[in-house]
Amino acid sequence: MDHNANVSYMMASSTQAVPAAGKMDAGSRETLPGLLSRVPKGAWVPLGIVSLLLVALYLRVGIKLVVDWYNIADYSHGFLVPLFSLFLLWDKRREIAATPVKGSWAGLPLVVLGLVILIFGIYGVDLFTSRFSFVVLISGLVWTFFGGAMLKELRFPILVLLLAIPFPAIIFNQITFPLQLMASQVASSILPLLGVPTLQEGNVIQLPVMKLEVAEACSGIRSLMSLFTLAIFYGYFLEKTTARRTLLAIAAIPIAVTANVFRIVGTGLCVQYWDPNKAQGFFHEFSGWVMFLVSLGCLYLVHKVIGLFSPAPKEAV
Repeated sequence: MDHNANVSYMMASSTQAVPAAGKMDAGSRETLPGLLSRVPKGAWVPLGIVSLLLVALYLRVGIKLVVDWYNIADYSHGFLVPLFSLFLLWDKRREIAATPVKGSWAGLPLVVLGLVILIFGIYGVDLFTSRFSFVVLISGLVWTFFGGAMLKELRFPILVLLLAIPFPAIIFNQITFPLQLMASQVASSILPLLGVPTLQEGNVIQLPVMKLEVAEACSGIRSLMSLFTLAIFYGYFLEKTTARRTLLAIAAIPIAVTANVFRIVGTGLCVQYWDPNKAQGFFHEFSGWVMFLVSLGCLYLVHKVIGLFSPAPKEAV
């Protein structure tokens, strides 16, 4: 399949050079309508059919995903991810419009792979697999209808959708339980330094007043996932290179883990020196928001430190 379109770019003069793929001159005014005008008329029918099929295939999967975003606090940030992906498409509209449209059968194996993954997810009753198949299938369809160059240009807006997909339970448990144990160990080591004797047994910290259990919800996975996602958003807007954005995203992990440890320590201090009921009630919930704001502040400081040791280039990479 070859979707070459012989529609020329709008030019200031008939002799002006056509911008290279992925690049746009500062004075260029072409946007997404320019891209749409270069799609061959014969391709709109299969595109429409494929769009309807996608809705039919993923309607129930998408509804269940939105319900999970609402019900599972660890993934409440999922509501922001599709909006961010759409913003990326709008922000890259000039680059997208400048990318040549050339369909290729090379993307068909990726389409087939996405459908196979979807079938395994549906019949294997695995939500993660069926949701992940959407990202694979969309990548294959972009490659097939618009070409490899377009897929390369859209890879980040597509891949960022993975942040909205909850981990499968087996992986989630493999992450949360070690985080629970680590947070318990570190907090039980810090509290004696502050005058609070402790005895740790797994994820339970025995205080003189009562037992403090570091439950799954207190493992820090919620703040970790949210902060990691926000770090990617933050890096895209304020950093100019992939390396600096990656470093900022990685820095979100130890920041979130450390903030959660201090939250547990604060709860232990309140249990010992204030009111156990209030410590596990109001303070526990309120401190979660406070520590998340502190984590955002730490992320900002990391950004500034990166800028001191590695000045950003003048142009985006």
